[in-house]
Amino acid sequence: MTDLSRQPLPDRIRPERLEEFIGQAHLVGAGKPIRKMIETQRPQSMILWGPPGVGKTTLARIVAHGTGRDFYELSAVSAGKDEMRKIIAQANPDVPRDLFNMHETVTPKPAPILFLDEIHRFNKAQQDFLLPHVEAGTIVLIGATTENPSFEVIAALLSRSRVFTLVALTDDDVRQIVERGARELAVTPDADGIDFLVRMAAGDARQALNLLETTASLYDGAITVESLTNALQSRFLRYDKQGEEHYDTISAFIKSMRASDPDAALHYLARMVYAGEDPKFIARRLVIFASEDVGMADPSALTLANAVFRAVETIGYPECQINLAQGTVYMASAPKSRASCDAFFSALDDVTRHGDLPVPLKLRNAPTALMQSLGYGKDDAPDDRSLLPEKLRGTVYYQPPKRSESE
Repeated sequence: MTDLSRQPLPDRIRPERLEEFIGQAHLVGAGKPIRKMIETQRPQSMILWGPPGVGKTTLARIVAHGTGRDFYELSAVSAGKDEMRKIIAQANPDVPRDLFNMHETVTPKPAPILFLDEIHRFNKAQQDFLLPHVEAGTIVLIGATTENPSFEVIAALLSRSRVFTLVALTDDDVRQIVERGARELAVTPDADGIDFLVRMAAGDARQALNLLETTASLYDGAITVESLTNALQSRFLRYDKQGEEHYDTISAFIKSMRASDPDAALHYLARMVYAGEDPKFIARRLVIFASEDVGMADPSALTLANAVFRAVETIGYPECQINLAQGTVYMASAPKSRASCDAFFSALDDVTRHGDLPVPLKLRNAPTALMQSLGYGKDDAPDDRSLLPEKLRGTVYYQPPKRSESE
């Protein structure tokens, strides 16, 4: 029977050395970048980007352990500037001056590693606070994120960090980790049970280990497909940013705005906010919606959506939920037109089918006498107003929306 007072199984079997780490061979294999950092004792600031349960936190700890650095771990969900300020102060203390040993060499302590889990939840001001300390080498920053850092991490911080992409674990990787967890629990899953855990994990080792531990606790160490299925059904279903509920809710949110139903849209917005969804993810959907669905029926919608995104980026939770609510009501209540969006994709379809059709001569640049002699930039037919390539002459992509009603 598992002792529930102990650490969770994923933490208990977390490897401390690179030799014990499973997966991500493109980063930790022979000659690969993270292994080289450890071997040369030269860790660099980095962003670890990848899905849940693939080893981001473990890798950060291994880098710290392998390079002899102090390790500080914060979650961007709960940490703020005060917590970071304390760590930076510890990393860069005032060295007391010994007046009687003025020539004694003081060996500086190597910069500690600050690990920020879910760094994408840090707003711009919080990331700006870190920047000078990363630049000065006071700390080595390792950030972990499931979101694209190009959208979530400020450019200045990105330019001073290396981005490493982690991939979902293979079935063989998960199988090895599950077997390690089973040994820790002193249980022996049957072959079908292990296969079930591997399939259910879908590359997320933490999910497999949590289910293994729960099942061992509930069913006195019996790990079979039946006990695993029962344990899985009994688990509290939560909103998972990578799971079905995430996609169902954002889909309902968008369709409610599209149907001009602000009440339904606010309901689904509230569900996402309550569950802790990244506010910038929601704000990006509003920016896309403003052009894709509202479009030219209300061109100011894009301005407002961008203002909401900016507010979310600079303010963060909890206050930015009010900005999201305003943007949601505006988009749901606005007239709708897909005219510009549909027109663009029609034009893109023609480009895909016809390729680079010749640009009419009258539209071409004529910087040389030769080009001018060939007719570049000269309008020989002023009555012909078409500017499209010859093959597409007469094509109409854009139909202006009717101002009196939503399209």
